[in-house]
Amino acid sequence: MLNRVVLIGRLTWDPELRYTPGGVAVTSFRLAVDRPFTNQQGERETDFIDVVVWRQLAETVANYMKKGRLVAVEGRLQVRSYENNEGRRIRVSEVVGDNVRFLDRGGSGMGGPGPNPGFENNSGFDKKDRGSSDDPFADDGKPIDISDDDLPF
Repeated sequence: MLNRVVLIGRLTWDPELRYTPGGVAVTSFRLAVDRPFTNQQGERETDFIDVVVWRQLAETVANYMKKGRLVAVEGRLQVRSYENNEGRRIRVSEVVGDNVRFLDRGGSGMGGPGPNPGFENNSGFDKKDRGSSDDPFADDGKPIDISDDDLPF
């Protein structure tokens, strides 16, 4: 069985960071995701999808993401239900994200850091690991100096 979801959309509000009674961080936000087709009036319709992330990823998302940012989320679909104050059973569908990446540069008015950082749960990825250039394709078209010993085949 497989339950994987990949979404690309814009945040509809600033992420909300909370902590469980046990001290575990949880952040929720909503993505506006355009459908890949137009309706009869020639307009694109949009789905608004709730996303929740946990632990260190939750804190990172809450600190650096802002309303309007274009992000990619990878995770799994979760459907849960609960009883509201009126005694009615409420069913909720949400994506539990385990990988979140910025897809825009942010800049002024968008909040957050500059050049396209990515946040993956337990990835250990850091900007310093990329070398001196923020753009990994800056030398595109120039020869790459690789010895035969560097190749795995």
